[in-house]
Amino acid sequence: MLSVKNLIDTYSLTADDITQILDTAAAFESVNNGRVIKKVPALRGRTIVNLFLEPSTRTKSSFELAEKRLSADSLSMGGSTSSVVKGESLADTIQTIDAMNVDMFVCRARLAGTPQKITENTDAVVINAGDGKHQHPTQAMLDLYTIRKHFGHLDGLKVAIVGDLAHSRVCGSLAPALKTMGADVTLVGPPTFQVDDPDWFGCPQTSSLDEVIEDMDVVYMLRVQLERMEGATIPSRREYNRLYGLDMKRVNRMKDNAIICHPGPMNRGMEINADVADCARSRILNQVNAGVLTRMAEMYLLLGGENNGISA
Repeated sequence: MLSVKNLIDTYSLTADDITQILDTAAAFESVNNGRVIKKVPALRGRTIVNLFLEPSTRTKSSFELAEKRLSADSLSMGGSTSSVVKGESLADTIQTIDAMNVDMFVCRARLAGTPQKITENTDAVVINAGDGKHQHPTQAMLDLYTIRKHFGHLDGLKVAIVGDLAHSRVCGSLAPALKTMGADVTLVGPPTFQVDDPDWFGCPQTSSLDEVIEDMDVVYMLRVQLERMEGATIPSRREYNRLYGLDMKRVNRMKDNAIICHPGPMNRGMEINADVADCARSRILNQVNAGVLTRMAEMYLLLGGENNGISA
């Protein structure tokens, strides 16, 4: 059992929580990756609501697939198809759906704090599928799973998180999760994209990728999030790529066993070059696959799947 009722952020997760999620996800590999019929009755009879108030491809698709793999009943709602567009408050929307006796809400929202607000209006379990610039804990879990699968461990690994740090909920959730598991994290980004207080993350911060890349086991590239910028300035696409983009020249300076990650979607030719995204070091598609496994694990553990007589 996890120590938390809801999965809202990674700060609330202990090392044991994270290990449980990763180990359970590994147990589900045989279901998602090794079977013709990719389904177990672990959450049969449980109802999960996917409330996506912001566009999503990977997160939404992997949650929906994970729910199907676990035999849960699911309902998907978007901001444009709910009564929110008619002026209904979020609290009223949640209380209305909650009255139908659902078991879980999975929420993606543009505004930070929305998933936490949902917990105040329901007794159902809530998973944060990304809220504004705040947190994206399920992304962090799939990233840790991908990294651990490659290296066999997380403790002592050196990880550079590179790019648009200031606007990234991925950075906000991944850095503390890595630290909890004993990894050494370095934040790398242009001055206008750096976090205000790197000490709060407990990580050093630099503006030079070239100074640190040779020491890193994992180079984690972040998408430049133009849609979240409020007056922030960046150089031209070409200039950003020259200074902070991952090209083959930089890749060739990496350790022999080092890997490349990216949460997607990618701005090819900006933070990462096309040949790098598709090279042998890239674990980007592995991350996508891990998203189904870790989200299966999170829902299974949070909804007490182990108490349904079904073993992962």
